[in-house]
Parts: sequence; C-alpha cells; structure tokens
Amino acid sequence: MEELNLGTHRGLSAGEAAARLQESGYNEIPAAKKRSILAIALEVLRQPMFLMLVGGGAIYLILGDVHEALMLLGFVFVVMGITFYQERKVERALEALRDLSSPRALVIRDGELKRIPGREVVVEDLLLLAEGDRVPADAVVLSCSNLAVDESLLTGESVPVRKAPWDGVLEMGHPGGDDLPFVYSGTLVVKGQGLARVLAIGLKTEMGQIGKSLQAIENEATPLQKETGRLVRNLALVGLVLCTLAVVVYGLTRGNWLAGILAGITLAMAVLPEEFPVVLTIFLAMGAWRISQKQVLTRRVPAVETLGAAKVLCVDKTGTLTMNRMSVRQLFTQGKSYTVPDQGPGSLPESFRELIKFSSLACQQNPLDPMDKAICSLAGSHQQEPGLLQQGWVQVQEYPLSSALLSLAFVWQAPQGHIYVIAAKGAPEAIADLCHLPKTARREMARQVGLMAKGGLRVLGIAKAVYQHPRLPAKQHDFPFQFLGLVGLADPVRPSVPAAMEECRKAGVRVVMITGDYPGTAQSIARQIGLTSPDKVITGPELEELDDLLLRERIQKVNIFARILPRQKLRLVVALKAQGEVVAMTGDGVNDAAALKAAHIGIAMGGRGTDVAREAASLVLLDDDFSSIVQAIKLGRRIFDNLKKAMAYIFAIHVPIAGMSLLPILFHWPLVFFPVHIAFLELIIDPASSLIFEAEREEANVMKRPPRDPQEPLFGRRLILLSLLQGLGILAVILAVFLMALHFGQGPREARALTFTALIIANLCLILTNRSWSRTILASLGTPNKALWWIIAGAVAFLGAVLYIPGLRSLFQFNRLHWDDLLICLGSGILSIAWFEILKIFRTRKRPQRLRPS
Repeated sequence: MEELNLGTHRGLSAGEAAARLQESGYNEIPAAKKRSILAIALEVLRQPMFLMLVGGGAIYLILGDVHEALMLLGFVFVVMGITFYQERKVERALEALRDLSSPRALVIRDGELKRIPGREVVVEDLLLLAEGDRVPADAVVLSCSNLAVDESLLTGESVPVRKAPWDGVLEMGHPGGDDLPFVYSGTLVVKGQGLARVLAIGLKTEMGQIGKSLQAIENEATPLQKETGRLVRNLALVGLVLCTLAVVVYGLTRGNWLAGILAGITLAMAVLPEEFPVVLTIFLAMGAWRISQKQVLTRRVPAVETLGAAKVLCVDKTGTLTMNRMSVRQLFTQGKSYTVPDQGPGSLPESFRELIKFSSLACQQNPLDPMDKAICSLAGSHQQEPGLLQQGWVQVQEYPLSSALLSLAFVWQAPQGHIYVIAAKGAPEAIADLCHLPKTARREMARQVGLMAKGGLRVLGIAKAVYQHPRLPAKQHDFPFQFLGLVGLADPVRPSVPAAMEECRKAGVRVVMITGDYPGTAQSIARQIGLTSPDKVITGPELEELDDLLLRERIQKVNIFARILPRQKLRLVVALKAQGEVVAMTGDGVNDAAALKAAHIGIAMGGRGTDVAREAASLVLLDDDFSSIVQAIKLGRRIFDNLKKAMAYIFAIHVPIAGMSLLPILFHWPLVFFPVHIAFLELIIDPASSLIFEAEREEANVMKRPPRDPQEPLFGRRLILLSLLQGLGILAVILAVFLMALHFGQGPREARALTFTALIIANLCLILTNRSWSRTILASLGTPNKALWWIIAGAVAFLGAVLYIPGLRSLFQFNRLHWDDLLICLGSGILSIAWFEILKIFRTRKRPQRLRPS
C-alpha cells in the first residue's frame, strides 16, 4: 500500500458512486435481446405454408370437420413447439457459456478497500489491480509496480505489455505497446500491481465501442432460406390455382359445391409442400444439436447449412491455431544451440542446465506471466539438484523492467551471510549491456538472435551475478553480470491443427491467417501447421496502401496477413465476400467481433472468447479446438446432402398424392383421398421420414471434394427431374392398382384401401432407395439408422390399425383387405422404385467414385 501511495486516496464516497451508477448505468455491454414465445410463433406463422395451414384449419372448423381442423392446427403448434424448444436450448447453452457473474473489482470507496461486482464500477472509481485480476473498465494508471497486462483479447498479441504511471499529459489511445499508462476493460493483469482511475465503462470502453459497431452489420438470410421461401410461394400459387380449378370442375360436373370445396382443399393440401419449412427447421435444429456433440455451439441455426459451402476459413492465430501459452523451444549458450522437444527432453544436457536454472531464478515464484510459467515449467521438470528455495535461499529484491533498461533482475540471499545470487533476464541487447559484452560477442549474439527470431521465437537474454556486500546497489548495472545465453520461447501450435489443416486442404477449404503478430512469427506458425504459401505475407501497413480493387486481386494469392488492426480484419472479410467466397471467420477477442459478424459464418472461441465475440458469432467452439471447426464443416456438408435427399423425397411423394387427388376429379372417378388421408401422409410419414434422412451418415468422400457452389440451388434441374420420375413412377403404379380394383368390380372403399396401402408401401420404399443415391437398398441397410426402423415400424403399425380397427377403418372410409390384397400392394410398392435401384447399379459400375448427391 505504501509503494502505490494508497493512503493518499479516498476514492468516491458511497453516495457519489450510487449517483454515478444511477446516471450512467451498469458497467456492462448489453447482451442480445432474447426472442419471446410470441416472436418465435409469429416468425413461424409468417411462412406462407403455415398461413395456408391455419387458413385451411379455419375453413374446416367452419365446415364442421373438427377432426381434420384439429390435425392441421395441431401440426402448426407442433412445429412451433419444436422451433421454440430449439431456440431456448441454444439460448440456455449460450447462457451457460457466459460468466455466471461479472468479474469482481477491488476499489477504494470512502478511503477503504472494497470488493464489488465489476458491473457496479463507475467512472472516477479507483481500482486496485493485482496479478490475476481481470480489468473491469478502461482506466489510467496512477501508480504501479512492475505492472504487466495481457491485452491479447484486444490486440491479438500473446505477449504481455508493461505499464507505466501516467505523466498527467498523455491522452488515452488504443491498446498495444509497452510503457503506456492505460489499461483496458477485459484485459488480464499477469504481473505486478497498480492503482488506476476509471475513465470509461460499458459501451464507452474500447471493448464496448467494438461491440457497438456490430449493430451496423446486418445478418443475411442464407441461400437455402431464400430458395425455400421462393419454392413454397411458387407451389402455393400452383396449389391455389389447382384448388380453384378442382372446386369449379367438381361443382359443375357433379353439382355438389360443398363436396367440391372439400375436394379442392384436399388437393391444395396434397400439392402444397407443408413439410418443407418443417424439414428445414428440423434439419437445422438437429444439425445444431449434432454439431454441439462435436463441441461446437450453434448461435444462429441457419449457419449450419452454410457450413457445407464454406470456401475460405479466416483464422486468428493467437489462441486459435496456437495454445496462447508460451513454451521454451530453443536454448543457446557458449556457442551451442539446443532445441527443446515438444514433450521436453528426457534429461537436459549438462551445458544448458545453468542457463535454464538462472532463467527460472529470474522469474516470479508461482507466476502468471506466460513466459515465466514456460521457463519455470521447463526448469522444474529437469531439476537435477535441490534449488535455491530448497536450500533456504530467499528472494529479497526485484529490479523491475524500465523503459531505460529492458531487463529485470531478482536477488536471492543465502541463509547465512551477505552472499547474494542475482539472476537477470530481458531483451538480448539489454542483457548484453549489463554484461558489458565486447563488440565481437555482441555481433555473434545478434546473429543468433536473428536466427531464433526468424523461427518465430521470442528471445530473452539471461545473465547471472554473485555479490558479496551488506548493502545492495540501486541499479542493475552495478552488479558484475556474466552472460549465460539465450532462451527462445514460442506460443505452441495446437497438436490437432496440422491434421485439421490437411483435411481442410483435401476438402478444398482455403485457410487464411489474420493476426496482429509479426510476419516472422506468423510465417513460422504457418510452416508448422502446413499452411499453403507461407512465404507470401501482407502486413497491416501494406494493406493500408492497397485500394479495394488491388486488395481483391492480392487476397486471392496471399494466405498470411500480419500486424493487422481490427478494422482491417473486417475489410479482409468484406474483400473475400466481394470475390464470391463463402467466408468463415474464427476468433476469440473483442477485436475479432466485427469480422465475425460480417462473415457468412462467424466462429468464436467459447473458452476464452469475450461476450462480444460470442454475441457476434454464428458458432461458438466450446473447447477452443481448431479441429472442431473441420468436424463442423464435415457435418455441414452432410446436413446439406441429406437435406437434398429429404427434399427430393418430399417432392417425389407429393406427385402421386397430388395426382390421385386431381385425376378422379377430372375423370369423374370416385374420390380416392379425403383430408384425413392427406393428414396421415403429411403429418406423420413425411416429417418423420425426414428424420431418417437427417440421421443418415455422411458419404465416404464428403471431405474429399470441393465445397459446393453457394449459388447451387437446392432444387436443381437434375434433382427436380429425378423427383418427378420417382413420383410419376409411383403414381403410375398406384393408379393402375386403383383402376384395376374398379375394373374388377370392387367398390370405392376397397379400391381406396388398396390404393392407399400401395401408396404407403411405395412411400416406405422411396425412403429406403433415397437413403443413398449411389448404393442400393440392400447395400445401405448395412449403415445403421435407428430412426429408419422406428418410423417404418410405426407406419406399418398405424397402417394396420386403420385397415383392421373398425373405428379407424370407418374414419378412413376403407374396407378390410385380405392377405392376397396385401401382397398385391407390397409388390406394387416395390415395383414403383425398382427402376431407380437398377439405375444406381448401372451408375455405380460406370462411375464407382460418384457418391455426391446431385
């Protein structure tokens, strides 16, 4: 307290603090507003299909068909329930990611130290900062002792920066750089202590300003959402026209306009793809759940399908590709160099033991500083003899870093007598100055420092001295230091990153490193992880000189961007998007937030990422593991492939349903389907069957092909043609069953039962054949899919119920079928898809590697 002159400060009074809190509000960044149940319900109901379902249900109520009305309206509420459940599940998971409470702050109030929640800090509060504290607000340092702060969340640099007391003149600037008197909200004190006065809180802090800038960036609807909306609108229009035609034709030809209205609504239900919005909701929600099993939390569900089209992955180096944890990689002493293995040496060579011993003596005990932790960890794991602490030596004084001399020293005193051992570490040139090295030795040291720095290492010089005098000198220069050598430290690459990078390369996903670190360090990391073209770099200052047109040209060939400012990250993402790339951006700091939101897919780190970054991102990595991104991309591709299969299946099955609803009206046949039949098909089998496709595993080559074209429609010409052929094949078969039943004198109820049963079996066969568009049904049965058997069993059981339970049989207007009738239906269903199975065999023999749905 004496060193920081705390006794001269009284701070704010309790009354002043309360008044400021009332005036300025809490020291926090407002979180994204949660959507209410009503808002989610309105969003679901805005879909054209659901509006028509609600309208149809209302008409059925007016006409007195309560059962049909309840089915339709119940369907809407089920979908609302699914959507709401998934939304709340995601929100709850995000809330679990947040800190349970804001960081606590130690302030001076009424002349006393008080610990308060960080959100209650106000402007002009006096903060006492110590090692391990998270700075709660932007502040100016009034006094400090060896204060160092990790500002990587704001600057992207993992090396802590030194702080100096304010001179009363300098105005607050941006974070970054040593010996500045300002600390920033969200940064971490890793060494020393200090007293600071709060200048800004909440949205007015450096962190808050970045968060505020996100409001100007709008989230875009995904191509899939836009395409599905267009398709639903178009089919809704077709359904409306056919519905009107059916009502008019039925009324004119049969004279029963009420029955004509019912027939028209039935046809509209058969034509309109009620399932499309449901399937999209289920796929994306289930996709979000499946991705969460890979430790990736989905913040915005539509981003799930966009993952499969990701072409460029912009990566922030610190904490994303690297561990954000320093480690000793190289030692140099007496002209010899030693590279420390990743797992550490079994036994440190004898000639390097003194170097690492004095390196650790020049560190804080139980350090928070990442470099000190790395040095002490290596020294502790290879201690061959009792250390000074074990021998009773005591650390009695510290000579801190200063702007005049970039080195620090710790003095250790022997248990008896005035014998001192001094260990110093710092910038190599500062250590050379302390040791009074001759020019030749300095040149050799500079050459070695250059080699180590080129390898991406941060280099420290180490020196020792022995001092025998009752009084210690005032300056480090007064000790007789001896140069021991150099220690090279690096922020190690995450072990899983190189393999994940290789998988990205095979998948055609380009990785771009965007970092605030130096080019040499970035290139070294790039070589370690296998990044393409590691020799080409564009720095922040160079980027400033490029106009947008030239940047778009250069950005196609350069994968490393170093010394990049936050606003430049956003510019890079925008430039990539302008080139037509689907961009995913990873990051963990506040400085990444704007780029995270601007990217098609923003991926924030959940372990150490800021609230602002998580709010801006579409996805959150729960384990901060880069390889989880690759797994998410794989799942994104799987989801889109399976979504195409599901949509194709729904489109195909609607053809026979619509055909058998329209043809009897046009040709004056007995009606085959009533609303209850359509409700059975659409409310049970179609959405449930989509769960089967959602659960299908990815194709074998899913990560060995280029990303899909973002402009590739979900319903391309080939897909529509395939669906039509499948649907027309089923329609032809069940129409034949219906006409033959009438031809052989069977009544409408028996003909209806035969036709409906044949359609259900054909429907199940269609599910089986569309599980894979390259493997036959028999081959794909070897791939487990729990949902498949549950849904097939459920459909068969319900079909048996409506055929053989009198009450249900009456509701469906069926007659009882015999075993030979069932065999006819079974054979007809299999026949309806046999041609596609034969086609798959032919295509597989001709092109065995073609596995991608098209």
